[in-house]
Amino acid sequence: MSTKKKLKQGTKKSSKGGKKAAAKKVVKKPVKKTVKPVQGKTPKKTVKKVRPAAPKAAAPKAAPVASAADFMAHAYAMESEAAERYAEFADAMEMHNNREVAELFRKLSRIEQRHADQIMEQMGWKRSPVSLANVRWEGMEGPETADPTELHYLMQPYHALQIALHNEKRAREFFAHLGKVTKDAGVRAGALEMEQEEAEHVRLIEEWLTRTPKPDPNWEADQDPPVLSD
Repeated sequence: MSTKKKLKQGTKKSSKGGKKAAAKKVVKKPVKKTVKPVQGKTPKKTVKKVRPAAPKAAAPKAAPVASAADFMAHAYAMESEAAERYAEFADAMEMHNNREVAELFRKLSRIEQRHADQIMEQMGWKRSPVSLANVRWEGMEGPETADPTELHYLMQPYHALQIALHNEKRAREFFAHLGKVTKDAGVRAGALEMEQEEAEHVRLIEEWLTRTPKPDPNWEADQDPPVLSD
């Protein structure tokens, strides 16, 4: 019997226990700031001006997962939250007319949402399992949710892919850790499978980066920077 089928059976056996605790809602960080309109120009809104780079924070360790059902709910939540954050990033880039990066973030959002939809289909869920399971992270957000402080209104596709690569690596480490600490055989098998999938995602993004031009050293220079309001 395949790992996914075992996990699906585990969902049916553990559905009662999964309803005992309410899911903790992930707190989303705002990425938008208001600006004063400049006469004759399209008003700009900006995010915190930070040079995009691979964040130094380690992947959050896995909170206890008691069953295969809870594990798959966590996997779904991770993909869904990542899709939502990339969509937010795309909106922020569009505000700055950085359409190339905006489209890249939209593509990343669609990829993550497709992963979430695949989990729903595999498990036979008709609606999000997050409200029925004890989905929680040891940090504020899931390990595949991008950090808003990494945005820059002049960032280029290479920077966006660096962010995505870091997130995929964190997800891989999350599942690897979970597979080591869990006592449930079904969760361990599922974590190993997801770790391998995330490792493949890492490889694909690394290949994508090799085909993407690296930014000029002075990519941050802006002769007409946005004017922030108080």
